[in-house]
Amino acid sequence: MSQMIPDLQGYFRRQTRPQRAELTQLAIAAAADGIPTIGPQLGHLLTLLARFGAVRRALDVGAGNGYSALYLAAGMGGEGEIIAVERQPRRAAAARQNLATCGVKTNVLVGSAGEVLPGLAAPFDLVLLDIDKADYRFALDHCARLLRAGGLLLADNTGFADAEPFNAALLADARFCSVNLLCLLPGHSPECDGLALAVRV
Repeated sequence: MSQMIPDLQGYFRRQTRPQRAELTQLAIAAAADGIPTIGPQLGHLLTLLARFGAVRRALDVGAGNGYSALYLAAGMGGEGEIIAVERQPRRAAAARQNLATCGVKTNVLVGSAGEVLPGLAAPFDLVLLDIDKADYRFALDHCARLLRAGGLLLADNTGFADAEPFNAALLADARFCSVNLLCLLPGHSPECDGLALAVRV
């Protein structure tokens, strides 16, 4: 059997593709505002998944300053729509500004997930869930309602204790085919965290 690469974590940190300068600036601005970002590795995964799934309508729940949505937009080929939900009006305004030239139609809605999700209409091709982890379990039922059959749910930070009710519910949910992974995500906050991917059946 072949040997493992020495210092595997260090090696995979070096496998992260560089991100565009404007995304680096957004990550710096987010950190200064106390917003944890998904980082370039998970960002590039979002781009890849949006491209692979031919995503044309995406929902970003927990938009922050728009960093994650820009990675989604990069995979959408200049077509479709991203609806972003952000609880804090000041951050929502920053997201609107940062997404204004992203190449796809964007709509940033101000409010908590509990306020906004019930009023949204299906279908979406992809939902990114990145809000307070204690709200994930509530959001799961709305994600199931909003995603089309074959649509993808990606939930960040499933390694947090407050995400445990969501993790258990997703594992038992017959509406989804899911996997919950422990990942090394360079640039992510934190770097070692859980990431759930679930396809609506």
